[in-house]
Amino acid sequence: MPGRVRPAYTDSSTNIRYDCSNGEFEGWLTKQSAWLKDWRRRFFILKGSKVRLLIRHELSFQENIYRLLITLNRSVQLFFSKSESGSPHGMIDLATCTTVKSAELKAQKRNALEVSTPLTTFLMYADTEKEKDDWIGGIGKAIVRCSSTFHDDGEYESEEEGEEESEEEDDESNPYR
Repeated sequence: MPGRVRPAYTDSSTNIRYDCSNGEFEGWLTKQSAWLKDWRRRFFILKGSKVRLLIRHELSFQENIYRLLITLNRSVQLFFSKSESGSPHGMIDLATCTTVKSAELKAQKRNALEVSTPLTTFLMYADTEKEKDDWIGGIGKAIVRCSSTFHDDGEYESEEEGEEESEEEDDESNPYR
């Protein structure tokens, strides 16, 4: 249930500490393990985190600022743990995700979904088709929010921003305008 207070998650590779309380979307999924490929039931928390960045003294001021800016720009994660109230032991950074989609054939499980990054694909399945669809929708929206072209006002930045519009685009009868 959203609103639960949980221990924070610390990314061991960056020392960034993520608040895992009050997730936007939470629930149980069964996830395929990375190494043994067996299926394990995990509690997932979708969260746009308020991030606490631990300053790394071995890095320069500029490197720490860069880490902070990257972190703030990409702060939507999917955490998973063995219990609803336990400390998360894993995270999928949704800023690196390229797709989320149904994956019954690939996983050979009903209500399966996959979350893909350039480096790996995570397979999981829900208890019901509705839960699977809800997770795909929630994760998909989070991936879009992490996109560099998404703005809070719901508008998308044009890839040709700053270029002059063609006469065809000025035509009010153009349905693609």
